[in-house]
Amino acid sequence: MENSYDVVILGGGTSGCSCAYNCAKLNLKTLLVEKNNFLGGLMTAGLVIPVMKSSTSDLNCDYYNQLVALCKKYNAQITYKDKNDGWFNPELLKIILDEILSLPKLEILFETDILDVVKNNDSIQNVILSHKLLSLPIVAKYYVDATGDAKLSKLSDCSFLTDNDLTQQSTLRFIVGNVDTERFCKFISSVDLNEDITNTYRDESNTRNELHFTTASTWDENKKWALDKYLKKGVEDNLLIDRDRSYFQIFSVAAGAGQVAFNCPRIDCYKNNPFKYSLELINARKAIYRLFSFVKAQFAGFENAIITNIASQTGIREENRVKTKYVFTKDDIISPKKTANPVLNANYSIDVHSKDKNKSVLQKTGSYTLPIESLISSDISNLFVIGKILGADFYAHSALRVQKSCMSMGEAVAKYIASIEK
Repeated sequence: MENSYDVVILGGGTSGCSCAYNCAKLNLKTLLVEKNNFLGGLMTAGLVIPVMKSSTSDLNCDYYNQLVALCKKYNAQITYKDKNDGWFNPELLKIILDEILSLPKLEILFETDILDVVKNNDSIQNVILSHKLLSLPIVAKYYVDATGDAKLSKLSDCSFLTDNDLTQQSTLRFIVGNVDTERFCKFISSVDLNEDITNTYRDESNTRNELHFTTASTWDENKKWALDKYLKKGVEDNLLIDRDRSYFQIFSVAAGAGQVAFNCPRIDCYKNNPFKYSLELINARKAIYRLFSFVKAQFAGFENAIITNIASQTGIREENRVKTKYVFTKDDIISPKKTANPVLNANYSIDVHSKDKNKSVLQKTGSYTLPIESLISSDISNLFVIGKILGADFYAHSALRVQKSCMSMGEAVAKYIASIEK
């Protein structure tokens, strides 16, 4: 049958691209299905940059290392002062991902979504894809859900985890251009002397002598935020509303002279109410213009700034978590166990973005590993789940959802499938 594959991967985002790359490298006939007309998911459409730093012991990092190398070739990457080499340019990534995934065993379908699933007892027999007005039946031995919202798993009637009523705030990111970063870095360095929050970096080899920076502020009172007095003044001057102070974080952009990426504003997800969620997106774009007007008025170097990009995909931190053969928990992070088939080695913190003041959590951890069983559906024998839909409780998920870990998940599943096929 022409439309028959070893592996079909739904979702060409962070984890899906890694899985597809490794499946093809391991000689598995692979189909990658992506709803957008480009790859990258939150890294490109969501403007989620840079990759958050996490120690990995280089476990299942082949794809990540190749991505860094290719980004360097395109001058689309910098390595920051903390040795984080995951500062990428989101627009150039669209081109780079096309190149890295140009492999003989891999086909890609853009602007295509899943329409239906045909099951045979506890396995997926085939899927029906939708491309514009076409319906495409696709058969595979194994299916990988990398959709971010677990659409394939929902259509397959999988069980989901509902361990508590807590939620993560989402973010609609944006980028501002035409910023005088030299002036801004002088300003911000004089305002905030806490290098754990605000720092700048220039290096001939790591940043090609470009000046880069990061800074942040929240309305939480567990830390002293030097920028908060400016945000409060923005509220007093009617440039901002108080909610805009809840989370403010900005980064320079690799290979983006004069560009600044905003990891804000926060928004409520309302995953069970699409009408409220749609209103949230409208309000988020209003908040973007308020934040833009605020930095132009309050921050040196932003006087001639312009908005250049608003994310076409919401940065949803947590939405649907699939029940897997082993549900990874907070205890597994705090008191790590040895696993027979470790997916990743990470030390990213337990990181919860709460909508309530002083309720966010950032709890440092030691190194921990994740078992492959947390990526295998408990209900469907030939279905794997990767990325932010993995089988983990709410707090463990908050540590595992970051991009570097998601790439390792995709790679580990590819290697696991290849080992089964031997």
